[in-house]
Amino acid sequence: MREARREILKSGAAAVALPLVTAVVRAAEPAAPLPVAVIGPGGMGRSHLERLAKRDDVRVAWVCDVDEGRLAAAKKLVVDAGKEEPRGSDDLRDVLADKEVKAVWIATPDHWHGPAAILAADAGKHVYVEKPACHNLREGRLMVEAARRNRVAMQVGTQSRSAPMIRRAVEKLRAGAIGEVIVAKAWNSQRRGSIGRETPSDPPAGLSYDHWVGPAAWQPYQKNLLPGVWRFWRNFGCGDIGNDGVHEIDIARFGLGVDTHPDTIAGLGGKYVFEDDQEFPDTQYCVFEWPSSDGGPRRRQLVFEQRDWSPYVQEGHENGNAFYGTKGMLVLGKRTGWQLYSERNKLIDEEAGGVDLDAHHDDFLDAVRSAPAAGQPRSTHADIEEGHRSAALVHLGNIACRLGRTLRFDAAAERIIGDAEAHALLTRAYRDGHWAVPRGV
Repeated sequence: MREARREILKSGAAAVALPLVTAVVRAAEPAAPLPVAVIGPGGMGRSHLERLAKRDDVRVAWVCDVDEGRLAAAKKLVVDAGKEEPRGSDDLRDVLADKEVKAVWIATPDHWHGPAAILAADAGKHVYVEKPACHNLREGRLMVEAARRNRVAMQVGTQSRSAPMIRRAVEKLRAGAIGEVIVAKAWNSQRRGSIGRETPSDPPAGLSYDHWVGPAAWQPYQKNLLPGVWRFWRNFGCGDIGNDGVHEIDIARFGLGVDTHPDTIAGLGGKYVFEDDQEFPDTQYCVFEWPSSDGGPRRRQLVFEQRDWSPYVQEGHENGNAFYGTKGMLVLGKRTGWQLYSERNKLIDEEAGGVDLDAHHDDFLDAVRSAPAAGQPRSTHADIEEGHRSAALVHLGNIACRLGRTLRFDAAAERIIGDAEAHALLTRAYRDGHWAVPRGV
């Protein structure tokens, strides 16, 4: 099995496809359930595993987690669903070495998203990777290249893209229901808590901390790293803008209809409330601007607001979106629905609804099953290129806030112009010589 591992390592939104609301066209049912694996079956990964274990068209062949307790719980979950116990490991190379596995779900911390997805694609696996697609902008581009190079489907876990309610809202925007959409707003307004202050200590028994750190720069364990709070550390996460915020950012970009990176990014924010070890803002305001797509003078703008200490519901939705057009406005909450207003705030249309994780799984699995023997599989609702573009806003917004200055971005070259310090933050420092460091970083 270790030999097989080495072989793997050697191998190393106007653009939204129409129609926006589509019926799922299924390929003929396979002769046997599709063998899949879940890497990181805790937190959101457990939600994926619960759904996959209930399906008759897939078989959970592997679960992988660096925590012994979570690994055992994941195996038990599958067995309790009436299915065969999957194999388990704390090392994803064991999973990728199994040629039987056709697709993997990656629900690890952010710093593993890119390296694990690239390794999986290079091993010939189709990939469902959680949001944000990548820990840094450079990894996102390498993930797109890996998916195309290996001709595999790579779906990002921004499941709102598969929700019929949200797709119908975007269809309304595309059809001109509020005129020309000039500005989209996304907000992440909720009450979180302090992560406190801790000092380095020994990791708990049963945790393979070396595997958990993986290709990231080495950082000693401390109690407010795991579980979940890793997202507030730059070495491992992207802050709450990359956690909950990226969902709303992705919806905003979807509705605004921009299919390139912005050319101008500004951000302000900081730790205004929490006095703890968090390294990302608890209060954040970012603005992204795009040039006119048709050569005309009209630019487009996306605004992101974040208040991680706020107990207030904004515009009827704790986390939400608003789209401002020349003839009206559409306000949307991914868990509740949308309301469309004409001029002078007259409500003219609305729809209730929520996100649908099962539909997002269906979209991915249909793409996997319909993938040709040679050639690219069909694009999924949240293809890695779309996930990369939305994650790029997370990274660029964080850089602008961190440095406190406006960035000029070359969208085609994916370079920050005239600011070497900011440009260096488009990638990261890796652990020297680690087997999972992506090629080309």
